[in-house]
Amino acid sequence: MPDPARNIPETLPWFKALADETRLRILNVLCRYELNVNELVLILEMGQPRISRHLKILSASGLLCFRREGLWVFYSAVREGAARDFINSVRSFIASDPALRADLDMAAGLIEERARKTRQFFNSVAEDWDKLAREVLGNFDLPAAVCRRMPECVTAADLGCGTGHVLKAMLDKAKTVIGVDGSHRMLELARRRFLQEADRVSLRIGELSHLPLRDGEVQFVSLNMVLHHIRRPVDILGEIRRILSTPGLLLLTDFQRHEDERMREEYEDYWPGFERETLCAYLADAGFAVRESALAPVERGLSLHIIVSEKAA
Repeated sequence: MPDPARNIPETLPWFKALADETRLRILNVLCRYELNVNELVLILEMGQPRISRHLKILSASGLLCFRREGLWVFYSAVREGAARDFINSVRSFIASDPALRADLDMAAGLIEERARKTRQFFNSVAEDWDKLAREVLGNFDLPAAVCRRMPECVTAADLGCGTGHVLKAMLDKAKTVIGVDGSHRMLELARRRFLQEADRVSLRIGELSHLPLRDGEVQFVSLNMVLHHIRRPVDILGEIRRILSTPGLLLLTDFQRHEDERMREEYEDYWPGFERETLCAYLADAGFAVRESALAPVERGLSLHIIVSEKAA
């Protein structure tokens, strides 16, 4: 006798999952952003148990995926396959809904507020930043590690340059260097390092998601201990690809994944470091080919990835 369950259409669990206004709102937001439960509570102004219950239903239906980072769980809409095709077809009918648009506006505002607090944090610790960095890096010489892997070039950039510690060393390999940071106080301190080389250094304030550089302006970029502060790393890497010439090299350093929750509290970290495979996947998605990678031990039981990648043609 045939099993009736085998005749249930594949889409039936999806329709059931979206037969609720709250779940439709959650899915709409998670199509645009990757968020945790607490963030969804703030955006939708609902209790945590209610949000968690709806997330469980959406995940069980196959419309959401999630990943764990330390103590946090982040949810997003699936990005490919038949379930994504279904989501896209539904969104075409709800794109102009005012209530759903308001949820997206709330999410954008929440993310901007978090970014503002991060900028405020770096402004507040700018005077002590070099000392704080040494507490984590110990005797590891980051500027030297960058310059050993940096080719001689016309123009190079250090993104999230802070007070210019690495940027200073890069002058040995580049005719001109560009430092970009979102903290005006960090850049003020960086200018003090370059009083004698001001004509070879350009310090620019800006967000890494919208870099204040032209397409193909630089031949080398260093991005040091920045990605773990960034909500969507692949977006930043795509912007870096834009400003790099072809060929061009990106040197990326960031923490190996760890369980030190104090890093979030003390340094405004968003991610607890990364596995090498995760960073390589981000780079590949952004159009880079990894050429070299290494792992260096630093303080607090942490390790630092050092990855050199080339802008793929």
